Amino acid sequence: MTSIPPKRIKVPLLLGGAGAETLAPLLVQLGFDAHVAAKELGVASAVKMCRSVMIKGLEAMVIESLPRARLWRRGRGVGVAQRDLSRHRLGKQGAYFFQRVIEHGRRRSEEVREVAETVREAGLTPWSAQGTAERQAWVADLADEGLFGARGTETFAAAPTGALKPTASWPP
Repeated sequence: MTSIPPKRIKVPLLLGGAGAETLAPLLVQLGFDAHVAAKELGVASAVKMCRSVMIKGLEAMVIESLPRARLWRRGRGVGVAQRDLSRHRLGKQGAYFFQRVIEHGRRRSEEVREVAETVREAGLTPWSAQGTAERQAWVADLADEGLFGARGTETFAAAPTGALKPTASWPP
């Protein structure tokens, strides 16, 4: 349900299906943080899907808005913007979000596109999921073009927000 590092085997696991209640205590004995979501198949997956849209959507919103905030901070209201970014720790968290999307954006955009299709099949318009998939894919495209350095090197995505130079017309 979250990134493996730093929690490793303590990452929460949601189990589903007929064997979930038998498996959970065995996994807990091994040190895992396993929980039964339901005996029915699909419930744990649905919870993961909802979480995925929320977390990846938050990343997409930060990626879209943080460069704008930096542009705004340079242009006017410097003190207010700096206080606000510091109070909410958006600078540090935003850099983390950027780095995650730069490194994993392609896979994540495909995952969220599948979520969007599931939402569509349920009879809803997947505005959030579709927009999130597009923003994640956009950053992945920039990474593929080398904007964040060469993949596989220590400097890849090391200063992700610095690579993006916001302007009045960017980000799109």
